[in-house]
Amino acid sequence: MYPDGTAARIIDVALGEVGTVEIGDNLTKYGKFTKADGLPWCGSFVNWCFDQAGVKLPSMVSTAAGAHKMKELGRWIEASPQLADLCFMDFPHDGIDRISHIGIVVKVGQTSVLCIEGNTSGDGDQRNGGMVMLKRRYIGKEIVGFGRVRLVAYDGEYPVVEPIPMAKPTKEKKK
Repeated sequence: MYPDGTAARIIDVALGEVGTVEIGDNLTKYGKFTKADGLPWCGSFVNWCFDQAGVKLPSMVSTAAGAHKMKELGRWIEASPQLADLCFMDFPHDGIDRISHIGIVVKVGQTSVLCIEGNTSGDGDQRNGGMVMLKRRYIGKEIVGFGRVRLVAYDGEYPVVEPIPMAKPTKEKKK
């Protein structure tokens, strides 16, 4: 078990949710947690993961409002992402010209990050796809910026995150 309040704990919690699929139209334990059940739930997923890891986070239910809040708090960055940063996205050509999706950075590369995201899909709708997945996102393409939350310092080992093909989806996990 990783210490509460650390990036390692957030990543561990999020990894444990990969493969979870909504039951019904946008119905999840994440939406119940944020009192937004039935609404697109990528932001609710992020709020739930951070809460389970012992980190207080402003509401990310509306991803555009969440990004605005991070900017207001002086916690917005556009380069050099770190583990457990919030990754805000706008997908070009999806008909919605604003931040419309969020994920949790779990691995950082030179031109991309791996994120764990709620309510996405493999090849389908990236911002309302119904599943928790590990996704590669590109800096300067769909990524608009990052939110950096204050976390507890930790210099131990981190959960192993490897991009692997998704297994068959499972029903939402009951806890």
